[in-house]
Order: sequence, then structure tokens, then C-alpha cells
Amino acid sequence: MSKDLLYAVKGRSAFLTINRESRRNAISQKTITALRKYLRQLERDQKIRAVCITGAGDKAFCSGADLALTLTKGEEALKGARNYATLLKEMSHFGKPLVARVNGHCLAGGLGLMLSCDIVIARNDAYFCTPEVHVGIFPMMVGALLYRNVSRKRAVEMVLTGRRVPALEAETMGLITRAVDPRDLDSAIEETLQLLESKSPIGTRMGKQAFRGMMDMDFDHAIDYLCEALGKVISTEDAREGMAAFMEKREPDFKGK
Repeated sequence: MSKDLLYAVKGRSAFLTINRESRRNAISQKTITALRKYLRQLERDQKIRAVCITGAGDKAFCSGADLALTLTKGEEALKGARNYATLLKEMSHFGKPLVARVNGHCLAGGLGLMLSCDIVIARNDAYFCTPEVHVGIFPMMVGALLYRNVSRKRAVEMVLTGRRVPALEAETMGLITRAVDPRDLDSAIEETLQLLESKSPIGTRMGKQAFRGMMDMDFDHAIDYLCEALGKVISTEDAREGMAAFMEKREPDFKGK
């Protein structure tokens, strides 16, 4: 769909690579639109069980919006922001596991892409920051994701100072899942994707939906809601297959039904 976004499939996993290495993989409006289109297609593709998002090269995962293309005023600027906001919402509702392969530094709007993924594995020499404050703006939509992943104090420090957070600190504060040696990044991604591919597609989808729904509920309501969700998962063919396979000491053959 766009030379700025590469698409590939390996096994039952799809790879979406932001291909703008010369611009530190900054995302243009075309890139955002291509991401949205691919994700909609992958949602329907029954052969694909997990999706990995990464950037080209080894310098940057994504440096945010391409200011050279998006520094406009008024309604036109807001149109671009709304396109990005829609992408973040669609990623949060995506039914299959999303894995971020953070191959380099992650800044600004790139942080939103990364935090919208379920699992984030990063090079341990990468850093993370919201530098918008340096140019007189603020990481508005990214803030909604920051507040849901780290403590308020850590989120506020990031957005007010624009400080670079090293990968090992990012792991400690819960900003990412895991920081690994650059030499181990691809093997860690492959191992994670293989684990995800082996799971029930419908069980994963229903589980993600249930966890998303209970995020802002009080404890009692969340417990009751998840209990009802468990009943729905148990009634699937995959659940019956999974439990039968466990009793019979064999690998399950999930069909996504």
C-alpha cells in the first residue's frame, strides 16, 4: 500500500515495518493510513495469529510525526492528529496480540504506537521520551496511554521534562515489557511470536476484549464482569479442545471457533 510501510508474513505472524530510516522512521499521514488499512485486513485474516510492529534499521523505532510533512495550521493539523488518534483507538481494540519490536529510540508519537501494543521488547540501548515540550507543544494523545501504563508521577515527569528514559529504566517502570541485548532482539521476538501463535485465537480475542472492558470498573463489578466473560470463553470449541488436549497430554489444535 505504501513504500513507507513494509508488510511481510512469517509463519502465522505478520510484520509491519515503518520504512523511513532516513527520517528516523517518523510517521507521515500516509504511513498512519497504511497501518490502519493493514490492521483491518489482518483482523480478518484467519491465518494470522499475531502482529509485530517495528521500524527499519537500528537507530529508531519511530520518532513520532514527521514535522516536515505535518506542520500545518488549523483544521488541517487537527485532521492529521485525528487520523493518529483513530489509529491508537483501533490498535487498542485489535483482537490479535500486537508486539512492538523496538529496534532503536522511541520518541513522541512513536511512544503511542509502542504503548498501544500488548507486548514491547526493546534493545537495551534504546531510550524513550516525549520531547514535545521542547518545541512548545504537549504529547496529548500519548498521555492517555502513558497514564495507563506507568504511575502518574513517572508519566508527568516524562511529559513535563522531555527527559530521555533508558530502556532498562523503562522496563523497571513498566513502560516496556522487556529490554534485551541488541544481539538477542530478534530471537526474543521470534520466541514471543511462536508462543502467541500457539494460543487459541478466539480465546485471545475474548480475553483481550474482557480485560479492556474491565479497566475502569470498580473491583466487584470487574470480578462479576470477568466471571461472565469466562463463561463465554469456556463455551468455545477451542476451550473444549484445549482442555481435552491437556487431559490427553498432547498439543491442542485450535481452530479459532
